[in-house]
Parts: sequence; C-alpha cells; structure tokens
Amino acid sequence: MSALVGVLVTAAVTPAIAVTGMAASNGITMFENLPSYLDIKDTAEKTDIYATAADGSQIKLASFFAENREEVSFDRISQFVKDAAVAGEDPRFYEHGGIDVQGTTRAVLNEFVIGGDTQGGSSITQQYVKNVLINNGVRDAKTDEERDAAYDAATASEGQEGISRKLKEMKLAIALEKKYTKDDILKGYLNIAGFGGRVYGIQAAAQYYFNKSAADLALPEAASLIAMVNNPSKFRIDLPDDAENGAASVDKAGNPTPYAANKERRDYILGKMLEYGKITQEDHDAAVATPVTPSIQEPSTGCQTAGSSAYFCDYVKNVILHYYDDPSTPDVDEGRKMLEEGGLQVHTTLDPDLQAAAQNAIDTYVPYVDERFDVGSSAVSVQPGTGRILAMAQNKHYSQEQDVLNADRSYSAINFSTDFDYGGSSGFQPGSTFKVFTLGEWLKEGHSLLESFNGNRRTFTSFPGLCDGSTWTGSYNPLNDDATRANNAVDATKYSVNSSFIAMAQQLKLCGVKETAEAFGVKRADGLELGKRFAWNDDGTPILNPDGSQAVDPKSTFQPSAVLGTEEVSPLTMATAFAGIANDGLYCSPTPIDSITKLDGTPVDPPKSTCSQAVTPEIAHAMQYAMKQTFAGGTASPSNTGTGIEHIGKTGTTDNAFDTWMNGASKTVATAVWVGNLTGGENRTSLRKVSFPEVGASNARHEIWPAIMTIADNKYGGGDFTAPDQSAFKQVLVDIPQVAGLTFDQAKQAIEAAGFVAEDGGAQDSALPAGQVSGTDPAGQAGRGTTIRIFTSNGQGTTVPDVTGLTQQQAKAAIEAAGLRFQAAGGNGGGGNPNGQVASSQTPAAGSGAKRGDTVTVTFGIPSTGGPGNGGGGGNDGPGDDD
Repeated sequence: MSALVGVLVTAAVTPAIAVTGMAASNGITMFENLPSYLDIKDTAEKTDIYATAADGSQIKLASFFAENREEVSFDRISQFVKDAAVAGEDPRFYEHGGIDVQGTTRAVLNEFVIGGDTQGGSSITQQYVKNVLINNGVRDAKTDEERDAAYDAATASEGQEGISRKLKEMKLAIALEKKYTKDDILKGYLNIAGFGGRVYGIQAAAQYYFNKSAADLALPEAASLIAMVNNPSKFRIDLPDDAENGAASVDKAGNPTPYAANKERRDYILGKMLEYGKITQEDHDAAVATPVTPSIQEPSTGCQTAGSSAYFCDYVKNVILHYYDDPSTPDVDEGRKMLEEGGLQVHTTLDPDLQAAAQNAIDTYVPYVDERFDVGSSAVSVQPGTGRILAMAQNKHYSQEQDVLNADRSYSAINFSTDFDYGGSSGFQPGSTFKVFTLGEWLKEGHSLLESFNGNRRTFTSFPGLCDGSTWTGSYNPLNDDATRANNAVDATKYSVNSSFIAMAQQLKLCGVKETAEAFGVKRADGLELGKRFAWNDDGTPILNPDGSQAVDPKSTFQPSAVLGTEEVSPLTMATAFAGIANDGLYCSPTPIDSITKLDGTPVDPPKSTCSQAVTPEIAHAMQYAMKQTFAGGTASPSNTGTGIEHIGKTGTTDNAFDTWMNGASKTVATAVWVGNLTGGENRTSLRKVSFPEVGASNARHEIWPAIMTIADNKYGGGDFTAPDQSAFKQVLVDIPQVAGLTFDQAKQAIEAAGFVAEDGGAQDSALPAGQVSGTDPAGQAGRGTTIRIFTSNGQGTTVPDVTGLTQQQAKAAIEAAGLRFQAAGGNGGGGNPNGQVASSQTPAAGSGAKRGDTVTVTFGIPSTGGPGNGGGGGNDGPGDDD
C-alpha cells in the first residue's frame, strides 16, 4: 500500500508542481531525493517536583514546563477523541498508507489550478510528521535564534520552500507507516498536537480546558478539543472575552452562542462522526445541543503551588538550572531545557513534618510585615552526614510576579535561606555563630580547651598570618556584650565573649580561621570568597571589569573583625557547616534532591552531596564539647528543647542587634535560624528595642529553634556526642617575661604581649632605683591569661648577698656591706667558731630583696671532706654524694 501510494503521490503531485512553474522532472527528483527516515525525538514534557510524606506517599510541590504536556498511553485516551480525530481530520486514516491521495490531489488542484480557498489535504500521519519535525528542530536548538529558525523551516508554507516542506512530509509519512501501526501513529499525533497557548497533547488539553483526564472526556468535549487541532488560535476556548470566539460570541445566524467558532467546528466533527458511523443520531443530536462550557484549570509552571514549601521548591529549581548547564557553552541554557522540557520526576529531600514545624514557628513568632522596619526571618534544617535539606522556611509568601510584589510587602521573590546565585539574597552577618571556626582553628593549631589566655577587653594592635603572609596592624578594641570574662576556649564559647575570641585569634594564623570556615563550606552569599568585597565608585556605582562583571576590591582581605562574624553568609551555609561539626568534622555539601527519573522510570544523574573532612574527628569532638556548654547555662540555654537529646550550638547577635541567630544541631539534624533586618540604611532597627506580638524580637530565634528541633528530636532521635580525648584539656605553661629593671609600662606591655594579664602590685623594697620594676608574682612559668602582679622599687631596699660557703667572718662582712645586720646560728654543735665552720644556709634567701637594717640569719657547719660516712650525705652511697 505504501509503495503504491508513493507512485500515486508522485503522479498526482507532479502536474500540480508543473502548474506552479516547477518542472515535473525537478519535482520527481526532489521527491526521490528527500529523506525517508524520521527520527522521533522525545517531546518536551513538564517536570514535576515531589516531597515524600511520612507514610511514603508523594506530594507534588510544583511543575515546570515550556509546553504543558503529559503523554498518555493509547488506552488512556477516550474513544470519542480517537473517533473525532479520524472523522474530522482524516476519514480514510485506517485505509491509506500515509498519504490520502484523494484529499491531497483535491487540495493541490483547488489551490494551484482552480484558485479556490486553501483546503487541508494532510493526513493524520502527515500532521504527525509535521509536529515531530517542529519538535525535533526546537529540541535540538541551542539558542533562541536556532529555535526560531527551526520552527520557520518546519512550517514554511509559501513558494518552493512550502512545496519542498510538504513533499518532505509526504515521503516521511509513507516511511512512517511502514514502521508503526496506525494506533501508534494516532497516539503519537494526539500526544504531540498543539491545543492553543502552551497546551500540548490531549491529556494536558483535557485537564486544562475541562478539568478531567483524556480518558474521561465526554463526546462534545472530545469534539471541541479536536476542533482546536485544526486551528489552535481560532478555536481555543480559554478566551471568554474574545468577540469572535468567547463566552458572549454569536454564530453565523447572529444567535448568542458561547464560543461560536469552536462550536461550529465541533458540530462539523460531530456530523462527520455520525456520517462514518462512530456515533448514533441520538448521541449526535444531544452533543450538538450541548453548549461549549469549558472549566479552565490554569496549569502551574513554577513554585507558587508549593505553598509554604515554595522557597525550598525555588532552591530545587535553581539547583537544577545550575547543575545541568555546561560552562563551556554559556549561550546554551541546558539547565532550563532539562527543567522545562525534560519530563523529570524530581524526588526531593524535604521532610513535610519538619517543614510544617519550621513554617508554623516562624508564622507564630515573626510577622510577615512590620511597619517599623523591614523584618526578615529564615529557618533551614540539614541532615548531618548526607547534606539533605529537610526544611527551608521564611516569613514571606512566595511570588515571582512583579505586580504582586509591588502591591503586597508580605510577598517576596527572594529566598532568604540561600546564596544570591540560587535565588537568594546577598547574605546576612552571622555574628558570633562564626566564632566556632576560630574555636576549630584554635584546636587545629595545637591549643587546648582549657589553655588559659588573657580574655580581657583591650586594644589589639596586630594579628599575624594574613592570607598574603603579612601581619595586620592597626587598632581594634571590640565591645563585649556584657561584663563576663573568659580566659579559656570553653568559657569563651559558652558565654560568647568577643575579647576572648579576638585574643585567641591573635595567637593564630588569621588566614587559618578563614580556611577552617571554608573547609566547612562557608562562603559569602554574594559569591565572593571570605574577606573579599566588590569595588564601588565614590558615587555608589559599581566598578566594572572589561567584560562587564563587577570588579573585586584588590585591597579587601579577611579582617580581624571577621572573627566576630562580619562576613555576609546565608542561613543554609551556616546550617550545613554546623551539620559538619555535629558529624565529627565531616562536611557534606547541601542537596535538596534525592533522585531524578524520567516519566518512563529511566534514572537521571542528580546533583549529589560531596563530603570532605573539614577537621579531624578529635578536633570536632573538642569543638562539640565547648559548643554543648552553650546549652548548660550559656547563651543558647533559652533554646533548650527538654527532649533529653544532646545538642551543640552557638548564638549570634551582630552590632546593634540588626541580625540575630540561633544555630545548633543534634547528631541527626542541624538547624540555623535567622531573624533580622532585610535592608540596611537608616531604617534598620535593633531587635533588642522592639517586640513582636508573641515575643521580644531578639528572642524570637529562641522560640523558633526549639520548636523545630523538638519535632526533629522526636522524629530523628540523636545520640550523645563523643567526649574529647583528655589531651584536649591540657594546661599549657609558658615563661613569664623577665621584666626587672624595666619601667612599669614596658613590663606591662611585655607581659600582655606574652598573653598574660598585667596588674600593678605596688612598690616594694628593692636595691633597684625607685620606679623600676623590681619583680613579678608569680615568676617563672604560668598559663596564659594568668594575672601577673608587677612590683616596682621604692629605692629603699637592698639585695641579700649569697654567703654560702663563707666563713663566719667573711659572711658577716658581706652582709654588713649590703646594709644588713648579721646574726649567726650554730651548726654541728659548733656554736659560732669563726675559723672551723662555713655558712650552709641563710634567711632571707640569697638574691631576695630586703629593707636596709633587716637581719640576715646564717647557719654554719663543719665543711664536708667527701669521705665515706663523713657528713650527712655519705654513708653507703659512695664518695662525693652530699646531703
């Protein structure tokens, strides 16, 4: 049949080609040289994003599509639809071999010979071929320009290009009939055909226009949809205000007829179905009498259908867009093609229970809009060991519509939880929550949890180990939040003492703190590395690179103030970092996706979490120990859950309380909560100066965090954190500088530079000139942070000479020469023989200070000869052993 059709088409079409001015032989050659194989590529299908409920059921969050299409099998399409398509578009479909010669010849002769109106002569197979060629061209296109060119080539209708296109369709239709069954071709046609706007395929059309599946369409509904295939723009029924084909349109007789144009074409199809015996007269009459009554169900493309999970959905979208893009072809938006055309079934990591808890907590304690300032809040939960994002909530409704955003401040398009490139903001200062990375570096560089240091507030003038190898110099004197003092890492963490962490950082490589933070995945939300800043002109405009991107200030670097949390980061970054600490130092990058498949179940490589050891488990255990103390009377105590599950945590409050944080984790869930100002400038407000309806603004974090983590504790449990090795608690002693003879200020500077606390001990008797430092207490060694008393000479003292080994006469002369009084005490029954005995001990000790006129008591004894048994040190120990 197909071979015969080929001959007949050539014979039938050639005269028509000749009439148009093309030689018949040229037409035949053209036809014979056309390709005869049609590669049917996958059609563009919508992507669906799901969350998994506790019972394992799938909850659809959103769909994304460029073409609203859902392919269905042949048995899921109403028989009314199949019969309407054949009767209305190609009555001889099941009889011809791909080309309806009779219809084609009639159409060609009518247009090119008789000169009548254009008539449709394409078979369903030809129409399917045309749609496949359009789909193939558009799917292969890499750019918008290529896409437009492909569409134009597949739909050319005038002159030689139009004839060539038609002949190509004919030959491919013939070939297609040799490979596929009629039912397969009809199914393909119904799944690919356009139904107006972005609606493609019979299933999407049934859902959009009549709110039902393709299998459940009634006879008049099926005919109305097939009517649209003939001319989707003219016959679509979702434009009720259209004068010619809307809810108030009229038929040719002038009678009010809703969607008159569609009804006319629908009734024509119903007549053809009756003519070819597909329906009864009764069915026909009832259908014709039925008005066209669409029930439009707007298809959703985007995250607005995801409700309180919309911002998580938006992050999933952006992850897909970034992951599937090829950096080597920046002009090709492969990620968007995957998202909108790939037919992906994306199964996410979201825990609906934890998400509901997070959103409910924010809704309860933070308003969506506050007339006093631009209030914002975000909560993110991440699973340690996997990086799976379990919850992501904020105090705004989600929208990408600018009109909505302009009209209602409770809506936002910005995801507060993540980085700028992933739909987020430029970040927020984390405040003291960033101190945990100084704690980590402190331990990495060999310091211990209980090693003492000078944590007093003071001016710091230098920090070694910048990332360029230089030393920071200047003047930095940060405030403490209260009068609490902390001289070891545990107390510094527990009470979050600024001066203590700056004192720790001064003993470290400042770049090391940055590198430890980066090892836990911390980066600026604006995309720059920690310490870097964009460059700006004096008038506030950005300084641009030659390629148009914003330049980075070459002088910007990681500053001492960054230790206290001045780098703008995202809540997701902090939640993931704390998950790494809870996971014994093994950091796992965040991921919102568990798996991706195509509609047929074929797996698609998803974005995966990657893990790396940020610090050793031993260091992580020590960090955990200190961070646990914040819940034991420390700054995180207001966030205790009372579940009995161990937590680590760290609070954060920036300057003027513009941003407040509560970050923490069990061994199974890490959560970061931020509440603060969304915008800067004069309208920023200290959260300590305002209250929300349910709680003081600065304490809202302490209501939200435990509300989330209570659900997490009960659902995921959590074990005890591993106790650190005892070496983590070692005390380190260092030499106290020798400062005798210096001025008090010189001594104080030397002692503080060594890490001690200097204190004025007052004046004391000393042989040194008045005003010079005479000594310290203690002397020798002590732990850093120890208070060292500095004594100065009053000029009235002298130094006790060493008279050991001198005779009584010699000792007396030396002592009196020093301005002291001499007193002898007998030894070995000597009773003061000035010639037979020598001094064996003295009080006060040699070298100590004394006031002139004080008495020095010297004990004398008979000198040892070193022989056996001679003196107290002899006996059986052998010669030369003195007592």
